[in-house]
Amino acid sequence: MGLIVNDSIYVVVEYSHVKPGKGTAFVRVKLKNLKTDQVLERTYKTADKLEDVQLEERKLQNLYRSGDSFHFMDNTNYEEVVVDKETVGDAIKFLQDNLEVIGIFSDKKMQKMLLPMFIEAEIVQTEPGFKGDSSRAGTKPATIDTGTVIQVPLFVEVGDFIKIDTRTGSYVERIKK
Repeated sequence: MGLIVNDSIYVVVEYSHVKPGKGTAFVRVKLKNLKTDQVLERTYKTADKLEDVQLEERKLQNLYRSGDSFHFMDNTNYEEVVVDKETVGDAIKFLQDNLEVIGIFSDKKMQKMLLPMFIEAEIVQTEPGFKGDSSRAGTKPATIDTGTVIQVPLFVEVGDFIKIDTRTGSYVERIKK
């Protein structure tokens, strides 16, 4: 469930019910904007009315991109879901073909897309790493199959598969395939 605050959808991250010695009870809430991840802290009296919105999580599979539109397939009913670049947001950096993602919907419209915590990607371009080259703290830039550039250790070469943490965009480990 989400709340509508200032015409935006927020999810409740944390809340506490406070019952002071004097006065009326209130609820202290920490809210996170579904689209921007901005965090708000609010206090509401028990008599305050809040507008809620039903949120639904659905597993989707990335099919393809057409201009600024992204096409996904709902894994439960096999319907096609089309969303714009703004809804995909920063996840575009790691969005691979056939990748399973989670879509958060309200009123049959995707509000946000969540990537898996880790993805496997192929290195398509990087410089060769030389032994003893420690001027760059043991990392070098590499381009993965989505076109995103990340920092990888010197031993990683073109054609290697690596595991990436999508929350931070950082290299985790090399994968043998």
